[in-house]
Amino acid sequence: MVFNIGEKNTIANQFLAELRDKLIQQDRLRFRRNMERLGEIMAYEISQRLSYREKMVNTPLGKSPLFIPEPPVLITILRAGLPYYHGFQHFFDGADSGFIGAYRREGEAEVQINLDYQAAPSVSGRTVIIIDPMLATGKSALRSIHELLKKGTPAHIHIASLLAAPEGIAHLKKEINLPYSIWTFAIDERLNDQFYIVPGLGDAGDLSFGEKM
Repeated sequence: MVFNIGEKNTIANQFLAELRDKLIQQDRLRFRRNMERLGEIMAYEISQRLSYREKMVNTPLGKSPLFIPEPPVLITILRAGLPYYHGFQHFFDGADSGFIGAYRREGEAEVQINLDYQAAPSVSGRTVIIIDPMLATGKSALRSIHELLKKGTPAHIHIASLLAAPEGIAHLKKEINLPYSIWTFAIDERLNDQFYIVPGLGDAGDLSFGEKM
């Protein structure tokens, strides 16, 4: 199931427009803050699909029954996902977190994904949110899911991206055999010959933290 939040007219579209704008995005602090804001908005949207339990809250004047979500496990892809992840963490501040170092090997005819770091809690029977700004080919998300399966089988996986390409969505649909959902603020036109999303916004990691040496 694919949820395209950008189809609705909300303030999220302003933040996404600023992320895409090649002049505005040169302000590195603003770029990271807009990613963070969109993480907060995405966290709220996904929260509507989580499991809830009743909790009795003692107020100064009595008791109030409320339904609160079961906390998900937040998994971010380093390094580009960090500002986006911080937005999720503001909302799911009690959630367990994990980190995966996955990156594409440049200059290949086909995209090759290297994965050289993983630190995550058990995900067995839990709801997992994989936080990665760009769903391009879908290969880094798929590699990350395979790595997480070493920590157990999740009840559901939410893949949270800022932008998605049709090719990446199709790849995950073909390869994932677990309950999952894709969340994004826009489904762009295509991938170019270098497997980057068009029109996209550029390299989220470089724009957040500086170009890789």
